[in-house]
Amino acid sequence: MSATATEAKSEAAAEEGKKGGKKKLLVIVLVVAILGGVGYWFFLKPSSGAEPPPKPGEVVALDPIQVNLAEGHYLSIGIALQLVDGAAEADGSKALDAVIDLYSGRDMAELVKPKARARLKKELVAELKELYEKEVMDVYLTQFVTQ
Repeated sequence: MSATATEAKSEAAAEEGKKGGKKKLLVIVLVVAILGGVGYWFFLKPSSGAEPPPKPGEVVALDPIQVNLAEGHYLSIGIALQLVDGAAEADGSKALDAVIDLYSGRDMAELVKPKARARLKKELVAELKELYEKEVMDVYLTQFVTQ
């Protein structure tokens, strides 16, 4: 074998070692990045923004009120507020005002339909959660009489 052939083999081996070194470095960087991502996900994962569901607290029953409906009819409605655990005692005036705003002037035929009543209750719950700054978690209809 000539000296140039030996030198060529040495250069090829050295270059292959460099390529193998680059591959190893790339694999190590990828493994570290993946482990870093997994570690971040499990230990420092940002919250998804969803709060845990509130625990129910006291139920505050309010006196029934009469609301004027369309065409001279009226609705006698009573509600109870399901407060979250640890909430201060709720003043019912905001809730009663929201009930009056939501139900006043409605058609009696609309209110006797279960789907419409459920939709209106859902709207009322959303409104009260906002008014009471998430201290109210649900509303129960304790009386619902139309005439």
